Amino acid sequence: MPDVGSVLVYVGLDAVGDGLIKLPFVRALRAAFPAARITWLAGKGHTVFADTLAPVVAGLIDEVIDEAEIGSRLPELLDNPLPGRAFDLIIDTQRRVLTTLILKRIRHERFISATAAYLFSNGKPGNTARPASLAGQMMQLAEAAAGHPVEADFPLPRDPEVEAEADRLLPPGRRYVGLAPGAGGKHKCWPLERYIALAAGLTDAVPVFLLGPAEAGDWAGTIRAALPQALLPLQQTPALTPMLTIALGRRMAAAVSNDSGTGHMLGAADIPLVSLFGPTAADKFAPHTRRAMVLRAQDFGGAAMEAIPPEAVEKALRQLLL
Repeated sequence: MPDVGSVLVYVGLDAVGDGLIKLPFVRALRAAFPAARITWLAGKGHTVFADTLAPVVAGLIDEVIDEAEIGSRLPELLDNPLPGRAFDLIIDTQRRVLTTLILKRIRHERFISATAAYLFSNGKPGNTARPASLAGQMMQLAEAAAGHPVEADFPLPRDPEVEAEADRLLPPGRRYVGLAPGAGGKHKCWPLERYIALAAGLTDAVPVFLLGPAEAGDWAGTIRAALPQALLPLQQTPALTPMLTIALGRRMAAAVSNDSGTGHMLGAADIPLVSLFGPTAADKFAPHTRRAMVLRAQDFGGAAMEAIPPEAVEKALRQLLL
């Protein structure tokens, strides 16, 4: 395969959840093409890689073209949507035929797209069956682009000030276990009292609760009253950012999380992670991390999060802590 000096990645848009799910792809792409200039183009809306998650992908993505309004209109087929630009490789991450044909008008050497079962693509992954998860679909595109399977192991950037704050909040020399009891809806949350009971049984580690601002208002007092030894670092800092949450995660021996953005940040920290799922699909939304155990309510005879028994979570956590 010829050297790749420039890569264009096309997405429709990226909300925060999308961006976190796509982080493994970004890391894999940079690992596959370490010297390439990578441009991220959001054709139909806003991408959080232009602002909220920009620090997380610094050095992995070189340029972001935000809200480009490319890929939706038939007249675009008559012209180059990016005049004056050319790329060694274009990766089309969506599957609409019209958008794919528009993107092929941009000057390029190789084009990768899963549209119409890779009909328009210059490369395919070893297995073209569509994965259930967005993360899996994106990793499949990375494999097709690289010509071989790739690992999402390129390191995320580390900001010295963020690392110093993480060290202040979780000082070195102690063993920490992360607990992320929140989620984007109460129906996705394993009961808080079970998280507290799990933390109370951690005789060989310090429990660290990661609470967002909304969750802290409801839960911080309950946790502090039940577990005086627990740490709530995100309530002790003004610098509440994804970079800090990931940095805190790297200081943990393992963590337990619901289906949430925090769970994906802990996955990005490359730590052992127990992920709990109930009404949402684990095969679609489980974080991508090297050592993970996924517990689904359906495996215990229910659909609600309460169906996951505490002893199963404790057993999974103990196995990851070995």
